[in-house]
Amino acid sequence: MDNGDLEGGGDEAFHGKGGRKYRPVRPNDRAVLEMSSMDPGSSSSDSKSSIRKIKVGTQGNLDSDGREGSIPDNGGANGPHREHKLELFGFDSLVSVLGLKTMTGEQIPAPSSPRDGEDVSITNGHPKPSDAKMGTMMGVFIPCLQSILGIIYYIRFSWIIGMGGIGDSLLLVSFCGLCTFLTGISLSAIATNGAMKGGGPYYLIGRALGPEVGVSIGLCFFLGNAVAGALYVLGAVETFLKALPSAGIFTAGVTGLSLESFKDNWSSDYQNTNSAGIPDAEGKAYWNFHALVGLFFPAVTGIMAGSNRSALLKDTQRSIPIGTLAATLTTTGLYIVSVLLFGAVATREKLLTDRLLTATIAWPFPVIVHIGIILSTLGAALQSLTGAPRLLAAIANDDILPVLNYFKVADGSEPYIATLFTAFVCMGCVIIGNLDLITPTVTMFFLLCYAGVNLSCFLLDLLDAPSWRPRWKFHHWSLSLLGASLCIVIMFLISWPFTVVSLALASLIYYYVSIKGKAGDWGDGFKSAYFQLALRSLRSLGANQVHPKNWYPIPLVFCRPWGKLPENVPCHPKLADFANCMKKKGRGMSIFVNILDGDYHERAEDAKAACKQLDTYINYKNCEGVAEIVVAPNMTEGFRGIVQTMGLGNLKPNIVVMRYPEIWRRENLKEIPARFVGIINDCIVANKAVVIVKGLDEWPNEYQRQYGTIDLYWIVRDGGLMLLLSQLLLTKESFESCKIQVFCIAEEDSDAEGLKADVKKFLYDLRMQAEVIVITIKSWDVQPEGGSQQDESLEAFSAARRRVADYLAEIKAAAKKEGTPLMADGKPVVVDEQQAEKFLYTTLKLNSTILRYSRMAAVVFVSIPPPPVSHPAYCYMEYMDLLVENLPRLLIVRGYRRDVVTLFT
Repeated sequence: MDNGDLEGGGDEAFHGKGGRKYRPVRPNDRAVLEMSSMDPGSSSSDSKSSIRKIKVGTQGNLDSDGREGSIPDNGGANGPHREHKLELFGFDSLVSVLGLKTMTGEQIPAPSSPRDGEDVSITNGHPKPSDAKMGTMMGVFIPCLQSILGIIYYIRFSWIIGMGGIGDSLLLVSFCGLCTFLTGISLSAIATNGAMKGGGPYYLIGRALGPEVGVSIGLCFFLGNAVAGALYVLGAVETFLKALPSAGIFTAGVTGLSLESFKDNWSSDYQNTNSAGIPDAEGKAYWNFHALVGLFFPAVTGIMAGSNRSALLKDTQRSIPIGTLAATLTTTGLYIVSVLLFGAVATREKLLTDRLLTATIAWPFPVIVHIGIILSTLGAALQSLTGAPRLLAAIANDDILPVLNYFKVADGSEPYIATLFTAFVCMGCVIIGNLDLITPTVTMFFLLCYAGVNLSCFLLDLLDAPSWRPRWKFHHWSLSLLGASLCIVIMFLISWPFTVVSLALASLIYYYVSIKGKAGDWGDGFKSAYFQLALRSLRSLGANQVHPKNWYPIPLVFCRPWGKLPENVPCHPKLADFANCMKKKGRGMSIFVNILDGDYHERAEDAKAACKQLDTYINYKNCEGVAEIVVAPNMTEGFRGIVQTMGLGNLKPNIVVMRYPEIWRRENLKEIPARFVGIINDCIVANKAVVIVKGLDEWPNEYQRQYGTIDLYWIVRDGGLMLLLSQLLLTKESFESCKIQVFCIAEEDSDAEGLKADVKKFLYDLRMQAEVIVITIKSWDVQPEGGSQQDESLEAFSAARRRVADYLAEIKAAAKKEGTPLMADGKPVVVDEQQAEKFLYTTLKLNSTILRYSRMAAVVFVSIPPPPVSHPAYCYMEYMDLLVENLPRLLIVRGYRRDVVTLFT
């Protein structure tokens, strides 16, 4: 298709090259473009036969992130068929309407980045006319200039020079100007790193530091703007009350440009003043450089006036840097010149007593300056009363805090409720009536915002993520850090009580947002910082084994049920409760995995849906963990892939947790033994510990307190895993009232005392409180005593021995009939019937012992050897069933080839 074949059009039919006619239609909310090859004069019937359709999915097929969602399958003769969103000469759904228009040469407006979570629709036809946008001069430079040159310059600047002298005043202007200039550089870098929506600095800080920081600083900045409106109103009132006719230009201490006055006013003259600022030895207010910083700093604020109007700018990435920095440099230069002129034009007494010196020395009439000050300050007040509500509305529109929903507005609408609320805040501050009291409050809020902008740029610049590509190149993380440090220093120089109060207010808002606010993932810098910190930590851990002192359990919770769960239940409801019991004070990570049987291409969408369900379950249970769903042809292959690849470096899971398949015989699930034994063998090969939970239905939650004992039957060496898990259980409220008992199994009576002493010493060195009990189990060939015939486990033993004998006879008969070696589960096996009976009898003795000593225990731990080599999986399941018979809550533990506890500090 040649460029230009498609021409933009509205509701009318339009023509392209070669006489082609295109008629856009929109049936069923889909953009359908009918293209028909029509020569001039051809009949309509001929044209209908050549119609081709291009279907474009509407925003209903997009998820909240704007990605392509799933499309319903349409049944057909050849089975389900997935419909593409766009069909054009074989192009797939990756070709969008925007891309199609670009390919065909049609002129389209440059897209702007929508606010997060905002739906975007693309329609055919002429673009909707938008409101007139402003450029750099009227959109940024003039508003910044008007805000910076505020009331402080007109009615306090000459007084500041009189109090601090020319030298300290130059230092003051340079110090404050440097702070705002560095902030302007940081603002320029962030503002040019992508499209910027309304909200000004709140939008920038929130997207850089996260919603909690953005909302807390944004609300403080809103209060600063609202209070600034009161500052300008009070300045206008003060000017009006003090505006008196002046007789001439050189009266009342005005000397004109005088070198003598310049010399006299060079040094500072800090002293006490009364409430009106007049020098008074008995005055309660003492002024020094710190106090002057607090009074003067509002005179350099206002650099955000342009970014506050970002939604009205034609090109934010060009206008904000140039306009903001130009206004900052212009006003700083003006202040420096004004320091020199005011210091040379009047005596110190005149500077300290005439707060309207700018009007006094005005030519030809002071009243012109009086009127100008009043109009300028009232204009600045109105600008604050229009900018602050839009900032509040922008915060509300992000839908982070439900309490701010009243201030939401539609795009292009006026924030009437937010304006009314801002007016109330402003009037409350006007009632206070003290300009010098309000000024430090405004200063703190503005400095807090500037610190947030600098920290945002510092973080983004330091992390240097791939998405950090600002068009403004003159920036560096060190400059942003210096700017943030200056903001904090100035805050404490002005007033440490005000600083503490403002930081406390921001912290309270942050805490409130983190508790009550809705989750918003804006791709903030903290997420990038966590990612890079995790990578650096992972590299520092290396591939070596973690020392036992630093060992943490990282459970791989296998959620695959040994049966069917209710609808929409992704995992056993108690698995997360048990996983939390393996963590100390909630620290640690669990990985919840499940396997979907089938083909990956066919079940990929099912896996995504299942992963979301499982993740929702984890969050509901307040368990620190992640959900993973793997699609595999069967459970065996899927688990082997998981156990080999899950995790990174030393952050790989080290314990596999799964539920004991109690239902396998009851529901005649003959495939379970091979799968169960295969998982245990895979864990042994992969050097993973195994914890098998029997009685998961009865596992207590965090509110069900348990009493009694936690009994450990220590049969084989497991690296101290059972001991460590029992200690972790005691840290949970549900088990904190329990005591630990360690049962050591000895084969002969002569070994009992020595074993008990060794275990006691070992537990003492491990700082673990436990009672040690040694039990002797005679070897299997010793005939049971007469009383043991009454053992309640004997019936289960006899049934298991009978089933094993029947199973072995069955596979032997099958092998003899087919003339093949002895096979079980598709593998050759070698079975010694006498050895199988020995295993059964040993398991019987262990089960009887546990029932005798631990029938009332809260939890029983028992360690087991691995499945016997070359034995059928069915036999091992019979051993296990006999072991867990009549035990309501049992944890079967197998350690791995390393220690998880240590004796040393």
